[in-house]
Amino acid sequence: MSSQINASSKDPASNQDYVRTPQNENKLGGSIVLFVICFALFLGAIYSLSFLSLGNPWPMAVCLVLFGLAFWIPQTIFGRSDSAGEH
Repeated sequence: MSSQINASSKDPASNQDYVRTPQNENKLGGSIVLFVICFALFLGAIYSLSFLSLGNPWPMAVCLVLFGLAFWIPQTIFGRSDSAGEH
């Protein structure tokens, strides 16, 4: 298996021939910060269920919003959903 790198994967911001590959695309610190934020949202969604009762539907609404954000933020804002045919 060999990886083929085409001209569309070169970094346009620099004058050098720096090639962006999946291995050097993200920094470790940024990935850890993003993981901590999204995991905190996920744990907040689970914690909100402890307040759920038949008379109070708001904890479920909070759970759905936090759970949705925990998956939506990394997939759409920080995700690479537009690079399917790039590599």
